[in-house]
Amino acid sequence: AVISRIQRRHQPSGAALHQATRRLEAQPHAEERPEAKIAARVMSNTSAQEEAPRPPLPPFTYESAVKKVRMAEDAWNSRDPDRIALAYSPDTKWRNRNIFLQGREEVRQFLKGKWAREQEYRLIKEIWAHTEERIAVRFVYEYRDDSNNWFRAHGNENWHFDEKGLMRYRHASINDQQILESERLFKWPQGRRPDDHPGLTELGL
Repeated sequence: AVISRIQRRHQPSGAALHQATRRLEAQPHAEERPEAKIAARVMSNTSAQEEAPRPPLPPFTYESAVKKVRMAEDAWNSRDPDRIALAYSPDTKWRNRNIFLQGREEVRQFLKGKWAREQEYRLIKEIWAHTEERIAVRFVYEYRDDSNNWFRAHGNENWHFDEKGLMRYRHASINDQQILESERLFKWPQGRRPDDHPGLTELGL
């Protein structure tokens, strides 16, 4: 009987329960609170900036495809993984030799490792063919390893772009040829290839 009286004394009335429920309903859900809305806007703006279109955009003409190829060459010659990764869609899929990657972060990490191994890297790309949203490229790059052995890598790439000009798929097949340092053909100061430097066809590659 004593326990029963204590339970009745601490049990809220129906009116009290109704008022408590109304107060809870009046509180904004987490996603509706002002600070949450501000954070969502910031994230949205950041995402929009990252995913801004990257001209030239599909459908490609021969001229715009050639420009896209040169822009890719310039980016890779910068050897800046963060800059390069932004040219690919967030869910980009790669096959590079026998390595399969998905997403920008995997691309960044791959490129960091690549240029830790491949020193004195210099690259030339050249368009092979194109459609409205795809570009085929051949490329050659020269590099040395940490034992000062020099190599010339010959490769072919297939690119597929989304509507924002971001590369969604990249398939690259590459073969390495060991060369002597005296056989090098790419000797411009590291960075962007000068406009007057010969391309692959002019070099007979």
